[in-house]
Amino acid sequence: MAIRNIAIIAHVDHGKTTLVDELLKQSGSFRDNQRVAERVMDSNDLEKERGITILAKATSVEWKGVRINIVDTPGHADFGGEVERILSMVDGAIVLVDSSEGPMPQTKFVVGKALKVGLRPIVAINKIDRPDGRHEEVINEVFDLFANLDATDEQLDFPILYGSGRDGWMNVNPEGPKDEGLAPLLDLVLKHVPEPTVEEGPFRLIGTILEANPFLGRIITGRIASGSIKPNQAVKVLGQDGKLIETGRISKILAFRGIERQPIEEAHAGDIVAIAGLSKGTVADTFCDPSVTEAMKAQPIDPPTVTMSFIVNDSPLAGTEGDKVTSRVIRDRLFKEAEGNVALKIEEAEGKDSFYVSGRGELQLAVLIETMRREGFELAVSRPRVVMHKDENGTLMEPIEEVVIDVDEEHSGVVVQKMSERKAEMVELRPSGGNRIRLRFYAPTRGLIGYQSELLTDTRGTAIMNRLFHDYQPFKGQIGGRVNGVLLANAAGEAVAYAMFNLEDRGPMIIEPGEKVYQGMIIGIHSRDNDLEVNVLKGKQLTNIRAAGKDEAVKLTPPIRMTLDRALSWIQDDELMEVTPKNIRLRKMFLDPNDRKRYEKSKLAG
Repeated sequence: MAIRNIAIIAHVDHGKTTLVDELLKQSGSFRDNQRVAERVMDSNDLEKERGITILAKATSVEWKGVRINIVDTPGHADFGGEVERILSMVDGAIVLVDSSEGPMPQTKFVVGKALKVGLRPIVAINKIDRPDGRHEEVINEVFDLFANLDATDEQLDFPILYGSGRDGWMNVNPEGPKDEGLAPLLDLVLKHVPEPTVEEGPFRLIGTILEANPFLGRIITGRIASGSIKPNQAVKVLGQDGKLIETGRISKILAFRGIERQPIEEAHAGDIVAIAGLSKGTVADTFCDPSVTEAMKAQPIDPPTVTMSFIVNDSPLAGTEGDKVTSRVIRDRLFKEAEGNVALKIEEAEGKDSFYVSGRGELQLAVLIETMRREGFELAVSRPRVVMHKDENGTLMEPIEEVVIDVDEEHSGVVVQKMSERKAEMVELRPSGGNRIRLRFYAPTRGLIGYQSELLTDTRGTAIMNRLFHDYQPFKGQIGGRVNGVLLANAAGEAVAYAMFNLEDRGPMIIEPGEKVYQGMIIGIHSRDNDLEVNVLKGKQLTNIRAAGKDEAVKLTPPIRMTLDRALSWIQDDELMEVTPKNIRLRKMFLDPNDRKRYEKSKLAG
């Protein structure tokens, strides 16, 4: 059977996964009576909760006797490591662009990568039914984007379709007809995307996606570059440097058929398959016939820009809620994660009880922390720090991001002011329709840590911020941090509502009455700029004399709940976030006040 391999690439929330749903439905991949979840490709719990794609996944549809392998890719820049590898195993790409928002930073990122590997994209203007749609201007913006990314004449001559992935139609005309469904898109894929290039020689495949399966063990997905493979065939694995990693036999070959993976007896060059049976081979390794001597070249991955410390939890409540608490199990879990996620870098600290985890952004690291706590891990993590380096002249360089903020006109002033405080440089300001303005900045990554929640507060939840790594530039100088100090518990016990009520004028609380606290734990936000130790365990003194006032129940102001993402960006360098399967607590790095004073003195002396 003839094959086509395509990736669907776009900015976050431009409708990739919804379009794949419709392609699967209209190509007959589901039974008539089959119940199918919405956004069927977003299969893990975190993807469903956050409404984003985190892991790239493959599927396939059959159309007019041709099998079309489709790879759904993440739209967030933090998961860009997934996209870069995927593009090396496809021969075409559908670039989805929102008819109102136009090309966004992540569109620029993935299109740049696609053009670099020589793909000829198909442009699909999605959400054409939006009332604020402006498809003609968006097409011009897409053409300008391609030109700026040094596209060849062939790549600039891209076909265009208009439609709505949610309503399940695409056509060469913005008005339709809509009754043809997605047939024009599938026909265009057959016509525009070339057949996979097949090289001569024995079996070779480069690992692209890695996953663990409880029954089959390690499963590697990739495209077969040459030759064919059958179950029980002997293979070997070569690293990027050409060194032998392991030899073994293929236990199972799985092909993508709709949303199912089915075992097959033979797979040929050009097809995208998953293979099982090897225990050490990973992403970017070459899986090949024993006669092959040279490894295949893998796509280079952009370096990480943000790092965090993952520390063994040493708080007084350590080990009371999670069952995976030792440095050994945390180490094993982190290194296992790094095997499949090439954008992550793990280093052990000298003390062996902490690890430096570097990635593309705080969202990528927050997803890893959330996944680990759901698996029963308990650990402490530090505030994210940016990865800096020195150039050949000894100048300190820091990562700069391109930031695009869509905001209502009335709030644009406060956004510009806050971004300038963060050493951002504004490069564009233009109306984006519907009394909204699009602002584009180049801003230091360290200034953006924690800005998302502040931006939503400043703009009453109406602003949309998108970020993308731009380049390294000379250090921009000091950026002001958090203005308020914190309220700290001065003893261990359970928080009492009466004590919390009496502390309300000191600042808002971040804990509930009855929560367990310990010395050095952060329980609230101080109304001033210094830290203050307070007693939240003090109950009301009961005597046998009735007070003149009524003994009313204490009415507390609801606390500010710290979510994982918010807490990560809110804590300072001398504070940690304690993560357990049941709770997220904030604390000082040094719980004892005397240790904190010594730390402050050493900082001033240093």
